[in-house]
Amino acid sequence: MPQGKVLVAQGGGPTAVINESLVGVVTEARKFDSIERVYGALHGVSGIVNEDFLDLTQETDANLENVAKTPCSALGSTRVKPDLAYCQEIFKVLQAHEISTFLYIGGNDSSDTLKILAEEAVNANYALRCIHVPKTIDNDLMINDHTPGYPSAARFVASAFAGVNQDNRALPGAYIGVVMGRHAGFLTAASALARNFEDDGPHLIYLPETTFNADQFASDVKRVYDKYGRVVIAVSEGIHDESGQPIITTLAKEVERDDHGNVQLSGTGALADLLCDVVKAKTDISRVRGDTFGYLQRSFLGCVSDVDQREAREVGQRALQYAQTGDTDGSVTIHRVDKGGQYAAEYQLSPLDAVAGKTKVMDPSFIADSGHDVTDAFMDYLTPLVGSDMPVVARLEADPVAKILKK
Repeated sequence: MPQGKVLVAQGGGPTAVINESLVGVVTEARKFDSIERVYGALHGVSGIVNEDFLDLTQETDANLENVAKTPCSALGSTRVKPDLAYCQEIFKVLQAHEISTFLYIGGNDSSDTLKILAEEAVNANYALRCIHVPKTIDNDLMINDHTPGYPSAARFVASAFAGVNQDNRALPGAYIGVVMGRHAGFLTAASALARNFEDDGPHLIYLPETTFNADQFASDVKRVYDKYGRVVIAVSEGIHDESGQPIITTLAKEVERDDHGNVQLSGTGALADLLCDVVKAKTDISRVRGDTFGYLQRSFLGCVSDVDQREAREVGQRALQYAQTGDTDGSVTIHRVDKGGQYAAEYQLSPLDAVAGKTKVMDPSFIADSGHDVTDAFMDYLTPLVGSDMPVVARLEADPVAKILKK
């Protein structure tokens, strides 16, 4: 059993429930007499290299519970993707501070960092337990049925599109909403949960798992508009052409890139504007609007799934338990089980190799044959995750009054 000090950090994009995992780690650590201190690294791995630690050991239960319900990363996060040399600098700090357990809350890159550190510890014959705590709104971690952070972000996307649909019905036109998701369309697909009536939007949903064609897109938009007199469209930022080229690079004269050289798919709002231009140029629809949801999806206060909160806390607790009672490194993974027809989740410790550096995308059974909608199987998958108290929209049911002058 690891002795001494535990270090916990948060990496990658924040979520509405990531602090539940942090608090799960800290509170669970108090159950083990063998744990001397619990440190939190500020801004992920960059904070470790700079030795920017907080001693969380004496945080009060009351304040921890308040932090748990607060969205975004309480410790701060980072977009640093450590290579071997960077991980070796991290390892030096872990040794200097006599850290015996490192729990990293994050996505693919975080699990990859832990994999490298675990190998360094073995090579140095240093007793270090490395456990990955899953987190990402993209829902793209392998092995997991779903990932903490996704259900709350999905709840936000569904709620936002429900509101947009009402707006679009009141003032008809074409509306395009661009949602996060570079390779996986789970979050964009969640927009389908906004539909209640037969003619509700989103009427078209475009995912990175399928090929996007601008001409076909314009034709689809026109067809739906002609049918309903309006159209609401959900688009993943990661849509691409048949060659795999991101659509934003084929439509834009110039594209922005992040610090890692990745194309900025939706951070500037350009994709929504460019798709609006396609609709305006290729159809006769005059009222065309577009939005980019951006950071709003990640840490929106007041739109949190209770299922997500509970599971985010539990993966933090399980991570600490696996570290203290097990003899292997790994990633905590969520597995769906059927308890008498009711949704339930179980947790396992999976090998870091099974998660690190890999991306899960939507199963083909979740995507409609048309390529621009989702199936009932996806709705069955998503519905129990977002919580039972989703907002409900209603319509007036009064009969129309007979016209006199305009017969």
